Amino acid sequence: MDSLSQLVLGAAIGVAVMGRRTAVWKAALWGGIAGTIPDLDALLDFGDPVRNMTYHRAESHGLFYLTLLAPLLAWLVSKLHGEAALFKRWCVALWLALFTHPLLDWFTIYGTQLMQPFSEHPYGLGSMFIVDPLYTLPLLLGVIIALSMRQFAGLRWNAVALGFSCMYLAWSVVAQAHVERFVRAQLQTQSQGYSLFFVTPTPLNTLVWRVVVMNEQSYSEGFYSFFDKSGPIKLDSFDHQPQLINDLKGNWATERMAWFTNGFYSLREVKGEAILTDLRMGQEPGYVFQFALAQREGNAWKEITPIARGNRGDPAKALPWLWARIKGQDVPPPR
Repeated sequence: MDSLSQLVLGAAIGVAVMGRRTAVWKAALWGGIAGTIPDLDALLDFGDPVRNMTYHRAESHGLFYLTLLAPLLAWLVSKLHGEAALFKRWCVALWLALFTHPLLDWFTIYGTQLMQPFSEHPYGLGSMFIVDPLYTLPLLLGVIIALSMRQFAGLRWNAVALGFSCMYLAWSVVAQAHVERFVRAQLQTQSQGYSLFFVTPTPLNTLVWRVVVMNEQSYSEGFYSFFDKSGPIKLDSFDHQPQLINDLKGNWATERMAWFTNGFYSLREVKGEAILTDLRMGQEPGYVFQFALAQREGNAWKEITPIARGNRGDPAKALPWLWARIKGQDVPPPR
């Protein structure tokens, strides 16, 4: 999730666990800091755009490492504020703020290496978009109320906000499962050959879902709204060149991205460059993560340092379309 969501989640957890045992501002401050710490790896340069992408949410998001960090951070905080008697309580609060950061990231589709150092597998449920105001704003409001009210009512509002955030995450999982069942039934009914598919929410909501279906020589994209009238999802097909994976065998960046995306990628030759696109984040034709990984030299490919070629599309076109789809209007996506 985005940094603001992680900060307010950590702050809300800090306030909920510490209660009135310490000043609310201390609990919110250190909970927010703990909730932000795992994302500090984004400040590191691992050498090229592919490494920066695939090494983000790695060791810094490992649940094992964060569990080791929690008592050290708790000792520092309790020592700094002269609250040695509250060390255990600080340890629980900061461990939860640290631990829930990668768990929240797991709800997005990006890929989080939760089991470091025992496994590099990038876990990604994909039931939440990376930015969702309906998740973040209630948490922010709960923390603000807790900071501004001296009575226990402030703590109750913070707890209510935390409860709502958990229910919203649960709703996202249920909604995703519903859409997945719908898509699977449609593909089986149409006898459409496919190797795999995924569904994930469109930006800022959990009412309109993006569907991507992978085939041998192409992939298809469609959208499902909970307010759509009955009928199949319209799937638009796009060709790519999966045979390039054989031509680029041994290219570290290509193989790394094929692994990191769990197979949801496209390869195309564009102006003499082999372009790999992560199909999980974005929509046709704008994708956040696209990389030039090799350059054609005659009949061969020369490996190059990966070059970022991604774009975020045009929000001026995307947002009105998204609002129309949320309302169930049958309008084609901007291309």
